[in-house]
Amino acid sequence: MRPLVTISREYGSGGRIIGKLVAEKLGVPFYDKEIIDLAVEESGFSREMIESAELKAKSSFAYSLASTVGFGESVSGGSLSVNEKLFLAQFDVIREIGEKGEGVIVGRCADYVLRDTPGVTNVFIYSEMEERIRRCTEVYGDDPKKVKNIIATYDKARQNYYNYHTCQKWGDYRNYNLVINTYCITEEQAADLIVSYVRGRTCPEKEEA
Repeated sequence: MRPLVTISREYGSGGRIIGKLVAEKLGVPFYDKEIIDLAVEESGFSREMIESAELKAKSSFAYSLASTVGFGESVSGGSLSVNEKLFLAQFDVIREIGEKGEGVIVGRCADYVLRDTPGVTNVFIYSEMEERIRRCTEVYGDDPKKVKNIIATYDKARQNYYNYHTCQKWGDYRNYNLVINTYCITEEQAADLIVSYVRGRTCPEKEEA
């Protein structure tokens, strides 16, 4: 099976740490902030614009409204908003990674972008709130007094961003091959579960339409 993995995650669930471990164990490239670097290089957008694109979606109404405002280039009789251009800049990079056939990609709707790629393994990682708070304060260094608000803000932004651009529901188990609760296991154990799944799964070839 191709070592191509996407990881979607709740904030504070350890998804990025786990993704990096999975990449090391599989011996493939790891893509998180690296996607931003590649998108900046290919699109000409600033790093700040691309890096903050997802967090702008913390208000679903405001994000949807902003995304209806078109600028410049015509596409199918319409025009693309800045939000859509920022999404497509990362979309193209992720698709190129998928064509290479290997890597671990964290976030950025990668499961949706690569949904028709044979053999891709899509993973969703979540955890109980008490564990997320612990990881955010002890590992990420978030302010204990603000941590619950930080978690809620990031989760809402990720949900709105994903739902808007994919027309799917963020966290819906039907969009993933594997869903893991990291509450009672270590990041290392979670990574081992993913690696075992990737190496052990078998997928029948899709029939020609």
